[in-house]
This record gives sequence, structure tokens and C-alpha cells, in this order.
Amino acid sequence: MSAVNTVRGPVEADALGRTYMHEHIFVLTADVQRNYPGEWGEEDRRVDDAVDRLRALAAQGVRTIVDPTVVGLGRDVHRVRRIAERVPELNIVMATGLYTYDSVPFFFHHRGPALNEALGADVPDPMVEMFHTDVTEGISGTGVRAGMLKCAIDRQGLTPGVERVMRAVARVHHLTGVPVTVHTHPETRTGLDVRRVMCEEEGVDPGRIVLGHSGDTTDCDHLAELAGVGFVLGMDRFGLNLGTTFEARADTVVEMCRRGHAAAMVLSQDAACYIDWIDPDVMAFLPQWHYLHLGQEVLPYLRRNGVTDEQLTTMLVDTPRRVLSPVTPAAP
Repeated sequence: MSAVNTVRGPVEADALGRTYMHEHIFVLTADVQRNYPGEWGEEDRRVDDAVDRLRALAAQGVRTIVDPTVVGLGRDVHRVRRIAERVPELNIVMATGLYTYDSVPFFFHHRGPALNEALGADVPDPMVEMFHTDVTEGISGTGVRAGMLKCAIDRQGLTPGVERVMRAVARVHHLTGVPVTVHTHPETRTGLDVRRVMCEEEGVDPGRIVLGHSGDTTDCDHLAELAGVGFVLGMDRFGLNLGTTFEARADTVVEMCRRGHAAAMVLSQDAACYIDWIDPDVMAFLPQWHYLHLGQEVLPYLRRNGVTDEQLTTMLVDTPRRVLSPVTPAAP
């Protein structure tokens, strides 16, 4: 099998083991942190804490995580590499892409396709070259190559900025064969927008796309429709019980397995060692939102409610291995 890019170098897909497909290490607002670092505190203390948390996750038998932290979420490959070197028992797959629900960052406002009308010509999008370099050469000059592409669409829908990023990600997928994860908002069925733009118009195989946060809905008919097309469903926010419950998330997985869709799902928590989007005092009201929740509470619940060990292996090992294995890039 093809090797998968991780922070510490390529790893054969067969060696990925139990894999959580959507876990962050740090989610940060870069400008705020640089200018107001008081809450962040001491760098070494944050790194030590992350090392402890990830070692505990590996001790549960998890061998690989995908960290889909990209531009817009405070990605810092130098910091993550420091952590990865101290937790060699855990593979960390980094992502490239851009995270926005609306417009692109100002950096891109007067570059690339934004100049098409003024120049009367199609101007290449710099995002494509940036993301491509992250996959083929490495992120920020480190040689750490991205193993996943990332974009987003939320309740705001297919805004021009969201669509621009989505198409750039699709084009880099074709150039590299690296899979895609998309933050979606299943309540408004944004997976259907992903299908139209990325699959029908840009030609990406839906089997190479993880629709993130699919577990935010209990509408199993809609999820079955997406699975039937070939998408991989990210049931990836276990522990984040805002507007839903532990049982609702878990029972959705149980029902989808009962319908025969275990191979279309991957499991994660979307947890982080630190996320500055949330007041630290609020985290006390989310006691299950951490790296160990799946192993401690979710998997036992799924087993008690009829999900077999074979289905769990499919969701935690087989499907992640299939998704993360690069495919031969399309001809230019």
C-alpha cells in the first residue's frame, strides 16, 4: 500500500492501526494569541500538557490521529512536530487547506480569481500552489507533508469564498491523490452542496471525501443518502454535546450500522488540548469532550447496543486506512 504522510514521516497504510480521523491538538485564533497571549501562558507547559494527553490516547490503543487544523484554525507545524517527537507511539497526520464559513481571508481578496474580471483572463488561484506545496514539499519549510486536504461549509451555505476554497481543494486532490475532509453542517444538508461542487463539477470521487460532523444530525435517511452516494461520514464530535446528547450521537451510529453503513463511517471526537474559541470556564460543562471519551464510554455503549467488534474495526481501522491511502494523481 502507499505510504501516508505523518508529522514524523511516511507510514505504510497497513501500519496506521486504530485511527481517529478528526482530532485537533490546538485550535487557535493566531492574531489574538500573538497579541494577547496571557491565557495561553507558558509554551512549554502547553506542549507538556499535549504530550501527556496524547500519550494517554495512545495508551488506549489509538495509533493514528488526523489533525485537520489548517489556515483559519491556527495551524503551527513547528509546535506540533515538537509534540509528535515526544509521542512516537502515535502517528499524527496533518492537513492543508483553509477554514472559512464565508469569505476568504483578506490575503486572497485581490489575488487569483478575484482579479479575473479586472484583467479579463483566468488567473490561477494561489491557494492551489500553496496547498500543493504543503502536500508535495512540506508545510512552512519543515518537510512535514500534509496527508489530508480540508475545507468547510456551514449554515451560511455555498458563499463565493467557501466555493473558491472548495474548488481549490478539489484541484489539489486531483494533483496529489490526497483525500479531503469537509466541515459540514448536516442540519442544512450542506453535504449536497459538496456533492454538486466537488463531485459532479470538479470530479472528486465521493469515496475520497469525509463529510465532517455528520453525527450532528439524527436524520439517518439523509445520512444513508450520502453514504449511498459513496461519501464517508464523519461521526466525529462525540463528547461535544451542545444541542444534542451522548445517546443521540451514539444511537445514530447504531442505527446506521443496523442499516449496513458501518463501512461509510469513521469515529472521532473533534477534541483538542486547548481551543481558544471557548472560555476555559465553559469547558467544565463539557466533561466528556476529550480524547479518551470514545474508548471509555462510546465504544462500550455501541457494543451494548448491537454494534459488533467487526463493525467497530471497520470504522476505526479499515475505513480510515482506505481513505488515507493516497491514490494515483490524475494526469495534469
